[in-house]
Amino acid sequence: MAIPIRIGISQCLLGDNVRYDGGHKLDSVLIEALGRHVEWVPVCPEVEVGLGTPREPMRLVGDLNAPRLVTINSGVDHTDAMNCFAQQRVRELEALNLSGFVFKSASPSCGIRRVPFFNTQGMETQDGVGLFARVFMEHFPDMPVEEESRLHDPQALKNFLERVRAYRRLQHQV
Repeated sequence: MAIPIRIGISQCLLGDNVRYDGGHKLDSVLIEALGRHVEWVPVCPEVEVGLGTPREPMRLVGDLNAPRLVTINSGVDHTDAMNCFAQQRVRELEALNLSGFVFKSASPSCGIRRVPFFNTQGMETQDGVGLFARVFMEHFPDMPVEEESRLHDPQALKNFLERVRAYRRLQHQV
């Protein structure tokens, strides 16, 4: 029996109530389009690092080259814990032979582009990258990654699935 194509996914996209507000972001379009082709490997960095549900919302702040993950109201800094967790989690994911990852857009832990970021002057930009996503992409530089919001475009979805399949073929040639 063939080993299934495994794709990591931000757990909230599967409908699990892991978001800061206790809710989810079930993406039924994505799940229906890819679900029959892949085995999902859910990851919620914020819950897995030990933060509860619900929890105080967080954002990226400070220096864009060394962003901090800080709660909005109380100012608690979770950067070191998240970075330590991310380094460990990517090594665990390596053993699962993922062929791609679908991240939650705009998330301070999972967004891969255009994540809200507040610079040292307190000005908001869309230049951030989620802390977990950054570590993941550095650890797996060639693995196909995408945000769920882009995969609602049928051509982007098709391209992602093609890249995932090509990556998987390369994995199994080694």
